[in-house]
Amino acid sequence: MEKEKGGALMKKLIEMVNEISAITEFRSTVRKQYCNLARRLKLLTPMFEEIRDSKEIVPHDSFQALVSLRSAMELALELLLFGSHGSKIYMVLEREQIMSKLQEVTSQLEYALSGISFEKLDISDEIQEQVELVIAQFRRAKGRIDAPDVELYDDLSYLYNESNDAVVDPTILKRLVDKLQLSGIADLTQESLALHEMVTTSDGDPGESIEKMSMLLKKIKEFVQTENPKIDSSPTESSNFSSSSGQATSNGTEKGLVIPEDFRCPISLELMKDPVIVSTGQTYERSCIEKWLEAGHGTCPKTQQTLSNSSLTPNYVLRSLIAQWCEANGIETPKRPGSARLTKTTSACSAADRSKIEKLLLMLKTGNPEDQRSAASEIRLLAKRNTDNRVAIAEAGAIPLLVGLLSIPDSRTQEHAVTALLNLSICEENKGSIVSCGAVPGIVNVLKKGSMEARENAAATLFSLSVVDVYKVTIGASGAIPPLVTLLTDGTQRGKKDAATALFNLCIYQGNKGKAVRARVVPTLVAMLTDPQGRMVDEALAILAILSSHSEGKVAIGAADAVPVLVEVIGNGSPRNKENAAAVLVHLCSGDQKHLVKAQELGLMDLLVDLSQRGTDRGKRKAVQLLERLNINRFSDQETQVETHVEVPTQAPAQAQS
Repeated sequence: MEKEKGGALMKKLIEMVNEISAITEFRSTVRKQYCNLARRLKLLTPMFEEIRDSKEIVPHDSFQALVSLRSAMELALELLLFGSHGSKIYMVLEREQIMSKLQEVTSQLEYALSGISFEKLDISDEIQEQVELVIAQFRRAKGRIDAPDVELYDDLSYLYNESNDAVVDPTILKRLVDKLQLSGIADLTQESLALHEMVTTSDGDPGESIEKMSMLLKKIKEFVQTENPKIDSSPTESSNFSSSSGQATSNGTEKGLVIPEDFRCPISLELMKDPVIVSTGQTYERSCIEKWLEAGHGTCPKTQQTLSNSSLTPNYVLRSLIAQWCEANGIETPKRPGSARLTKTTSACSAADRSKIEKLLLMLKTGNPEDQRSAASEIRLLAKRNTDNRVAIAEAGAIPLLVGLLSIPDSRTQEHAVTALLNLSICEENKGSIVSCGAVPGIVNVLKKGSMEARENAAATLFSLSVVDVYKVTIGASGAIPPLVTLLTDGTQRGKKDAATALFNLCIYQGNKGKAVRARVVPTLVAMLTDPQGRMVDEALAILAILSSHSEGKVAIGAADAVPVLVEVIGNGSPRNKENAAAVLVHLCSGDQKHLVKAQELGLMDLLVDLSQRGTDRGKRKAVQLLERLNINRFSDQETQVETHVEVPTQAPAQAQS
């Protein structure tokens, strides 16, 4: 009975985390606090799963702590949902109240987690360390309150307290429209609906404050319509003076950021959402290059070289770099067009294909090895064809059956199954189903023991799933990183690429960096930097750049004698590679003078001067940081020389002192 209670509690906790994971963005001006809260709660999933799967009964004190945690998470979920769908105006004017609730929930979560006796639970050391880290983060967050946007609050308060017929300074309205991102009809409608929801939940008696907020919104909408009279012509159209909702944040203009050149599409000059590589090696936004090709062009827009073919290869590494840059700068990660175009109830799969899928699923269930192999192969091809098929295949219940095939002895069937799951995972809503069906251990098994093609596709599947942040933790804890490093070392060229993209994405999560270093990925990456053909230099440097911020990674990179090759890259590499090499050196040279001295002896100073003037924005910053370290080191050396000279006096000490 107690075991059943524990299982039901874990199921409820996992369901709540899944609900939190489904929240894709926050409208609030305290977006950072909401994002941090959601991110920390997602990291608790592995603990809940291990407790659920354990054969041990949860001790009474830990069970009570988990019950308290459920109550705190219910409050947190309510807060997060409001942060995603609530009124922006309300969140600014009532910021103190919202911050107070966030602090209260944080305290409750920290208290409940601290009451769990980890030593009495059947969970791994890694998961325990992860939860202890979350507890420490909650503890630090309790006393941390970021400064509000005073100007935004003052502008809204002024407008809130003005009479309805008062003339309002258009400059104030312009600032509010920009900061609240209420420039398009869709944005204004969503804000209006949010205020209406508050009226509904107040039983028809919203009070004076919400009524005044509604009048305030009306003034903003009138201003937007005056500035852009055509705004009502389309629900997705935005005003001329500001980007549509989310776009200003995505392209960095609202925050005054300059988008790195490599992240812009050469055609549109906008931040890329779905970067793809053409046959000349150049990268473009998919929609832009597709329009170029559809117009009959057969050349690369940037280089004017003739394209050998019209295939477009997803640039997974660049997509992850863009996501990392957006996260580091507090910018919403750009959504790929069509990634959420269909839901599980809107599949437009043809009747013939649906009938075929049903027959294939019956073949998967027979237990006949030949039927299973044939059906898995057919499903693999159907899932490759289009999004409609991917949705329909998942709807029909194929995912659990395919997961079951990952552990059977027949290598060809394994290959078809893992590749089918890879194709299905392209559809965003299928990722959760794949992971929740327990696919990750099976995929890791294929990665370790499958054929080379199966191993390559297993690596690509892990990358696809790890796009969801919480799955980075799950995959890292499943033992996937060592076999990915093995594939990076001895795989085919395609296999190495698949392994590199998966490792890069997994290592964005801090807890996976140490695992990668201990799997000896660093020597392999450094060796790739010296490959005469330079086929993996971009990927190797991108991974080294994120590992260098980890203490173990820094030590391993230093031990691999990477300084000479990093200096070489800063001198002769591409702009992006120069930037990453400089980033690695910044971490490497912090606290270890020998690396700094060696880099200086290799002529780093002149190279950094050039990079600080002509590099990418990030490259310039890293170059300046290194130059400062070099100058400090040189000044320190000069002081040491002076002190050494003083220590050898020409007279006797007693005479020298007189």
